[in-house]
Amino acid sequence: MIRLGAAPALLGERERERGRRRDPRPDHRQDARPEPRPDASKDAPEDALKDTRKDAPKDKGKGPAEDAPRDGAQPCPRVPEQSRGDRAPGPGAPAPRPPQRVVRAAVGLGTKLTARLREAPLTLVLLVGLWTVGAATGSLSRGPSDALLERIGVGSPTLAEGHWWTPFTSLFWCSGIGAYVFTSLLLLLVGPAAERRLGPLRTLGVLVAGQLAGTLAGTGVVAAGAWSGEQWTVSVVDQTSVGPGVGLFALAGVLGYRLTVLWRRRLHLLVVLVPLVMTLYVGHLQSVQRVSGALIGLAVGALLSRGRPHLRTHRSSHTETRVLVALCLVAAALGPMIASLYDNAAGPFNTFSEIYLSHRLTPDEVADFCALSAHDCARAHAVERIFDTPARLMATLFPALLLVLAEGLRRGLRLAWRITIATELLWTAMLVWLFTETGTGSGDVVQYFVEALLLPLVTVGMLVATRHRFPLRLPRAVLGRLAAVLGGALVVACAAYTGLGVLAAGQFEPGATFRGLVHGLPAQFLPPAYNDLLPDYPIAVGPFARLLETYCGLAFWVVAVGALLLAFRRPVVHADAEDAARARALLTEHGGGTLSFLTTWDGNHYWFDEDGRAAVAYRVLNTVALTTGDPFGDPAARARAVAGFARYCDSRGWTPCFYSVTPETRAAAGELGWRSLQVAEDTVVALPDLAFTGRKWQDIRTALNKAGKQGITAEWWSYHEAPLALKEQIRAISEEWVSEKGLPEMGFTLGGLEELDDPAVRLLIAVDEDRSVHGLTSWMPVYENGEAVGWTLDFMRRRSDGFRGVTEFLIASAALGFKQEGARFLSLSGAPLARSEKEPPTGLQKTLDWLGRVLEPVYGFRSLLAFKAKFQPEYRPMYMAYPDPAALPSITRAIGKAYLPHLTPAQGVRLMRKLSS
Repeated sequence: MIRLGAAPALLGERERERGRRRDPRPDHRQDARPEPRPDASKDAPEDALKDTRKDAPKDKGKGPAEDAPRDGAQPCPRVPEQSRGDRAPGPGAPAPRPPQRVVRAAVGLGTKLTARLREAPLTLVLLVGLWTVGAATGSLSRGPSDALLERIGVGSPTLAEGHWWTPFTSLFWCSGIGAYVFTSLLLLLVGPAAERRLGPLRTLGVLVAGQLAGTLAGTGVVAAGAWSGEQWTVSVVDQTSVGPGVGLFALAGVLGYRLTVLWRRRLHLLVVLVPLVMTLYVGHLQSVQRVSGALIGLAVGALLSRGRPHLRTHRSSHTETRVLVALCLVAAALGPMIASLYDNAAGPFNTFSEIYLSHRLTPDEVADFCALSAHDCARAHAVERIFDTPARLMATLFPALLLVLAEGLRRGLRLAWRITIATELLWTAMLVWLFTETGTGSGDVVQYFVEALLLPLVTVGMLVATRHRFPLRLPRAVLGRLAAVLGGALVVACAAYTGLGVLAAGQFEPGATFRGLVHGLPAQFLPPAYNDLLPDYPIAVGPFARLLETYCGLAFWVVAVGALLLAFRRPVVHADAEDAARARALLTEHGGGTLSFLTTWDGNHYWFDEDGRAAVAYRVLNTVALTTGDPFGDPAARARAVAGFARYCDSRGWTPCFYSVTPETRAAAGELGWRSLQVAEDTVVALPDLAFTGRKWQDIRTALNKAGKQGITAEWWSYHEAPLALKEQIRAISEEWVSEKGLPEMGFTLGGLEELDDPAVRLLIAVDEDRSVHGLTSWMPVYENGEAVGWTLDFMRRRSDGFRGVTEFLIASAALGFKQEGARFLSLSGAPLARSEKEPPTGLQKTLDWLGRVLEPVYGFRSLLAFKAKFQPEYRPMYMAYPDPAALPSITRAIGKAYLPHLTPAQGVRLMRKLSS
């Protein structure tokens, strides 16, 4: 419980506890419990750090089975000409039994680990040496003996005695079996990848230098803090530490600069975040040294990587920014839980950690409450009893809530963002109130509260700065069900506690009344640590009363947290899911243009004609109703839909604008007196007679032949069913592409990762024999009479250091595969602000052509159109139709907002600089 009446005494008691931790020499050793390793393997492929530079020809002796997808995957049919890997078991094949899967996974993991260690002799030597030295000196179970620790451990005491060698000798021991296991896992994660990318000698040099510099810097920081009188550092200045973790964190910092943008950013965040959380909550000397080692590694890595153009400051995509923000919130949730594992945690954030994680009262604390009054004594015993029942889960309520909110933030949900902001502001207000209640302004107390306020304030600042990355809203139906579930659970829990409590009034002390039980409701829904902040209420003493006290609040929070998690885990759909489903059914049945599948993307609203035979997808921006391509549905009703949609917009005061439409829609708009302008050019490849013969197809044949020589194959997948290893590589390639632009990823008619996750979208991936992805393309269906008669290219990415010509290889492979399936055509999609200039330009068209030339260095639309010319396409102009030339300024702003909805002023300045350079 938080003792308001004795807050200064409580703080003083904690200082006396810190003082007691410093004196006995055996306590100078670091606790044997391991810190959590910075492992992204939960969301990453097992070989995410695997070297992906494999352009050299591979061994041709490998069999097809080695290229097969992982068990359980359901890939789309592959292209026979290029895909040589075995298919995953089809629907009729028997699925492996769970024990077989476990054994197979264990064998595969062991094989991969053995292979990695064979390629990493330095890692193997360090691993064996660490355990051998520990066993030889009897240090495996509880770390080095006191006498040995004084000779090999690093810290202010040993350095003051002249043991200058301790920063180096601390590398060869750990503080206990837990630390040995943690260090071994960290070494296996970082070591092999570092040896492949840095080389064994440089890896060893970085490891040793990072250990020396990190231990000395961390020890110096703690010594300086203790000299200045900072209470936390005073409590740990006499500690002595051992373990190579400092050097390994430095090595991980250097290694991150050799990874792709996605994994570099994630690894660097974890390298700093893990030891920083340990420092702020546990506060041991070794945690400070690890933070110092990580920062030194980041600095050294930046110096070693100077001159690499891809290492400049990169902008995160929306998805990756959400992941990073969620990781920070996870760290804030897990910090107090990790600190609770340590008996001598002394971090600056641990002073008021009970706000986040309740702890069981010690016998001394119970005695203190009993000395105040009999009622306080009864309340203390009641709180203590909570930890002997299932209600002890209430102690972890706030960490659990933060973890669920982190999942909502990862998915970009505005509701999760709002709840997180509200939670952090409530904690801030509570800390301010607690400070005012202490009634003292001593320096130590002020310092404690300032340290405690940093976490919620920094979290709020981070969320406010990234607020535009969380725009997704749950459907109203989901919000309604969520509110009904939460409200119903709250009403039932309150009614059960008060109503049944009145019936069992004799089992409370003092006797329960309805008003007294109402006063006791907050205690049922808050963690045990908040009990002392609440008004007096009847204490349960009988069995039935204790049952109510145990389960009423717990049942509500189980339902509430579970309901939130389920709501956050549901796919985010259109604001009107029924209209979206109706529009998709209409598109599938009757079809539309080559870009009509874009109408199924999130962000669109739908207008249907009176008969429901045609529809228009649109979005309203600055009072402009901007359509996503042509009307779709029954071909006979599409032309009339133009006039119908125009009337619909006029009745609402909107300016309609048909964007990226075909000449047929342009003609229908022309009958209304509208103007039009060419804004793009579609490139369509006919498939029935396609053959890559003749001189004009030389580049395509070269790409196909080169891919075959290098062992690269094309595989069809659905993104949702693709193995985790492939999906993580796809995300890494996409993140690298976005970051290299240094500008926001464009939307509207240009899809991203979120648009890949559609069962109707087919994904063609180029992989080598080691399952490394070199490039990918996604293809959207073009429907007619319920069948896909053509396919449109959308998502196109390639790895910067991958196989050259991979894009030509993928498009050619897709064309051959779709031809074999009987498709009529392939659309390479339209290139915005680029055209073949067959028609004489008007004055406004000349302006758009100039804009296309200006934007070419940034987005390369004209280069893209020139690239597509390799496939000898038919060029089809795409137009923008609008009713009034006076509305062109607002239409232009709407189009810019549609393509770049999250453009910030800083990014706008950066864009102007690039355009003017």
